[in-house]
Amino acid sequence: MSSQLIGLLCMAGMLGAIALRMPIALAMALTGFIGFGWVVAFGPAVSILESGAMDTLTNYSFSPIPMFILMGVFASKARMSSELFNGAKTLFGAWRGGMALAAVTSCGIFSAISGSSLATAASMAKVALPEMKKNGYASSLATGTLAAGGTLGIMIPPSIALLLYALLTEQSVGDMFIAGVMPGLLGLLLYMVAIAVTVWLKPELAQPGEATTLRQKIMGLKGVLPFGLVFALIIGGIYGGIFTPTEAAAVGAFGTLLIALYRGLSFQDFTDAVQETLIMATLIFFMVIGANIFGYFLSVSRVSFALVELVGSMDLSPALILLCILTLYIVLGMVMDSIAMLLLTVPVVFPLAMQAGFDPIWFGIITVITVELGLITPPIGMNVFVIKSVAEDVSIVDIFKGVVPFVISDIVRLGLIIGFPFLALGLVN
Repeated sequence: MSSQLIGLLCMAGMLGAIALRMPIALAMALTGFIGFGWVVAFGPAVSILESGAMDTLTNYSFSPIPMFILMGVFASKARMSSELFNGAKTLFGAWRGGMALAAVTSCGIFSAISGSSLATAASMAKVALPEMKKNGYASSLATGTLAAGGTLGIMIPPSIALLLYALLTEQSVGDMFIAGVMPGLLGLLLYMVAIAVTVWLKPELAQPGEATTLRQKIMGLKGVLPFGLVFALIIGGIYGGIFTPTEAAAVGAFGTLLIALYRGLSFQDFTDAVQETLIMATLIFFMVIGANIFGYFLSVSRVSFALVELVGSMDLSPALILLCILTLYIVLGMVMDSIAMLLLTVPVVFPLAMQAGFDPIWFGIITVITVELGLITPPIGMNVFVIKSVAEDVSIVDIFKGVVPFVISDIVRLGLIIGFPFLALGLVN
């Protein structure tokens, strides 16, 4: 039996195990171990189990992951999200749908120091959802706005998804972060347009807010200032060559800690934040270890190379190749976590993308945006279920109805970046 056939059989078995609810990290590790042993020998496969875990846990490049998570947890524990939302509310004043605009803006700003879509959605929902309900907003619009707003955390740097893509494909982490700025801001702008169009077509979904004076708007910016400072410190430091992305993560976490302490972070909150960060980081590292072991198996089975050769022999156009890859991500995104999806698929599809002649940075942005779509698409949009855990009285169907305008805006953004690569590569170049 050829190594390629063994590879296909093992991958089919892995997908079956995932469908049966086996943890994705364990499924990848087990498939990598069995497949490597089948192709090479089980003696070396046992060594791979040891070296795969050790290589991941001792890899300095992965150290920003817990630091970026810690930044978001510190901000959440210090209740910075509450002041951020209250400040954003004053900016939109008496606009119809102003609270929804404030919520999605707050999500975009909060994600600038969170790096996690799920954390952004959970933090902002606890603050914004009760306010929006109290002011007469339809449940579908309120929950849909927060579910979609949380997805901005996967694109606006520092983003764990962009970091992992860069490490998996050996690209510059700094370049990936810089490339994510314009698409992230474009996503925020299109989400705001989606809200404006929705409340224009259906005014009954939202109520006007309270009018605010210019002085109140300026004072409201105080809630935004800490986030702006940390974001400028991280991105400005990386872009200016002052420190590496790893150092930026440590500096950002320390800066967020200082702000949190100034805002009254207690010792109990500090220990809770560290514990929460350890749990989240452990889950991610477990998946990275599984992906690392699975990667060894992909190398010896040569499945990726066989796929590249097959596509090359079919003489498909780059546009058709990209369409097939994006379709794969949209389908997988309906049933799989975004980080797990990246770790599982990037080692397989990246060689195909390079063979088609795509820019690796641009392809990374396209990939992450498509993965982002999966966070709010049925039947299993992770952000939708996060919002459902906060809004227990709102049905899943209503939340999915609420995210429809934002799904459309994400598709528009995807089309714009495919048609105009400058939107992703302009700042990098």
